[in-house]
Amino acid sequence: MNDHPRLRQWAIGALLGLVLPGPLLAVAAEPAPPGMQQALSQQVERAGESLPVAAFYQLNGGQPVWQDEARVVALVQGLNSLLDDGLTPEDYRATTLLEEFRASREWDAAAQARFDVDATRALLLALEHLSSGKVNPRQVEPGWDASRPERSYALPRVLSAVERHDVESALAMARPSSPEYAQLRQALSTYRHLAEQGSVPYLPGREVSLRPGDRDPDVVTLRQRLTLWGASGLLGADSSAYPMIGVQGAQRDQQLFDDTLVQAVKHFQRRHQLQEDGVVGERTRLALNMPVASRVDQLRVNLERARWIRPSLQREPRVWVDIAGYRLHYLRPDGQQWDARVVVGTPRRETPVIHSTISHLTINPSWTIPPTIMREDVLPRVREDIGYLAQQNIQVLSPSGEALDAQSIDWQRPGGVMLRQVAGSRNPLGRVVVRFPNNDMIYLHDTPARGLFQRDQRALSSGCVRVEGVAEFAQMLLQDSGSRHQLNALMNSGRSDQNVNLPQRIPVALHYLTAWPNPQGEVEFRDDIYRRDPALLSALSARDA
Repeated sequence: MNDHPRLRQWAIGALLGLVLPGPLLAVAAEPAPPGMQQALSQQVERAGESLPVAAFYQLNGGQPVWQDEARVVALVQGLNSLLDDGLTPEDYRATTLLEEFRASREWDAAAQARFDVDATRALLLALEHLSSGKVNPRQVEPGWDASRPERSYALPRVLSAVERHDVESALAMARPSSPEYAQLRQALSTYRHLAEQGSVPYLPGREVSLRPGDRDPDVVTLRQRLTLWGASGLLGADSSAYPMIGVQGAQRDQQLFDDTLVQAVKHFQRRHQLQEDGVVGERTRLALNMPVASRVDQLRVNLERARWIRPSLQREPRVWVDIAGYRLHYLRPDGQQWDARVVVGTPRRETPVIHSTISHLTINPSWTIPPTIMREDVLPRVREDIGYLAQQNIQVLSPSGEALDAQSIDWQRPGGVMLRQVAGSRNPLGRVVVRFPNNDMIYLHDTPARGLFQRDQRALSSGCVRVEGVAEFAQMLLQDSGSRHQLNALMNSGRSDQNVNLPQRIPVALHYLTAWPNPQGEVEFRDDIYRRDPALLSALSARDA
């Protein structure tokens, strides 16, 4: 076989299953100095297999990579840019690499080889964290049921970028490519800069809400807080009140809660999952007074979640439930997106993160009451009044499904009886259930309590997800999966518990995100309803994560 280095490079790439870029890579500009190659080989062996260090050096012909100060400077600059990804550059030795490089130049080949491998490990670790997340989601997300995303970068292209002193483009290869990730990253950069600026007064607590039309000194502070969070045109250029503003603008009564201010408050409320009424009550005041540093932490946490869910963000047909955002998004095969409000589990009965595929629908479902709901909700009512069962059309069944006489049961110790609510207007599942395999018996369903969709805070269910307009959604699932069934005909047939399989399963993911861009590209901040952010923030900030 021809042993030309360029052909050998192709062979290595093929063995590693890698795709090389158009032009062949250039190996190191000059061979390693005496003793370096052997020292480098020893250091690579000690590096272990958790990162593809050996493959990286094989692609470079076994030559060192980081013996040029300009390359090390480019590496440090690239690693420092990870601040905008919510990662900590110190985790990748960004603050010490240049000093370590210069110190290694004063020592022997072994020290220089050791630095070279350390620098490579720093880059590869950063690439892994950008591609798959720094924290293992199974450590901090209850019941996480998906594998971590596969590596999203190609080592040959990374090495090529390093050769060009363009480490930042190598890092960009590993980042999720979705618009949502880029928007979160830009928001973090903006909020980090805000946190570095001077403080803005906090809006004081009040017994009475600030309302449109009010004239009050607190309105001045309200204008300042809204301007901090991105609103424009609220602060008139009154040099006596705002000496730092040197330009004269439109004159306005700064203490008047005018129409312009009302629209700014409503926009802020919409971005923070608050009642959009233009009134500054307690919840709006607390959101306005949130320290900028807290929003920085919130963005860091959700950038990490975005790295975990990178496969779910690919532009292909799929259903996605945004738990903390109380929304369902269905990207259809024709590229159209259908959105709906949802009701999710309470903090006591959280809706879990799930990755699955929608397999079938149940039309006119009965409802077998789950053990937890039976124990905590239904049995207390039955013990007070056994007539509750008849009022709610609930059947009492043996474990084998035989009907039992409710009067014959000791409801203080009911044993293994099952309770099933028959199909009908009072059934909490409504007329349609959308089912997908999972370990938590979670599904999407209709509900007779449609007024709940009008609330701003909708963590109100027992864990399953109620979907507004679920009949329209179910018909789209049938159509898009190739089924000829018509939902209206199935619902009007009068038959209960009709299971209708989808000819082609449709991916579904339920994710928990407390900061996420809306369709306009603005990042919305949500309540951490399940209090999951602190554990993830702690793990993300740990040096040994």
